[in-house]
Amino acid sequence: MQLKFVLTCVANVCLLFFAQASVASPLNDQCALPAGLRDEISRKYPGTRVASLADLGEYKRKLFQKDHGTRCPGLVKVNFYGDGKPTWAFVLISGENPNRKAQLVVAHQVDDTWETRLLSTTDGTPVVWRDGPGKYEGLYYEEKTIRAQWPVIVFCGLESWAVVFAWTGREVERVQLSD
Repeated sequence: MQLKFVLTCVANVCLLFFAQASVASPLNDQCALPAGLRDEISRKYPGTRVASLADLGEYKRKLFQKDHGTRCPGLVKVNFYGDGKPTWAFVLISGENPNRKAQLVVAHQVDDTWETRLLSTTDGTPVVWRDGPGKYEGLYYEEKTIRAQWPVIVFCGLESWAVVFAWTGREVERVQLSD
């Protein structure tokens, strides 16, 4: 009888532990790059890390979460090249505000390697998300329109500016949506 009680207690503790780990893991890892990509990025961009909700001030965090929930503001999976291969867009930050630097990078897995491309750099802590294919018109002074065949990458300084990046099949095009 006593052995059965001990085994039941141990089983319950194990279940509680695994339940907490499975719930906490996605929240803790939402800004984590896949293992092979993480190693590649740490070599190519030393001293940087993916922007997270904790890097945004309270107001901008709430603004981001209003439209994107608890998703990572610095990392998004996107079929940018239209080939269905693993592709991630992410904001790498270094330094502390007000001297923080940010880089928007897209990484595309081809066979066993990651091809990375630096799309933009800026100051502060911008965010990234994906949007669907379609027509994106630039600001009046830019007079540029992109007709994206595949999902696009949106790079945004919340309440300040937004840029869309699209793959044409040959090159990356960009259009400024807001200033």
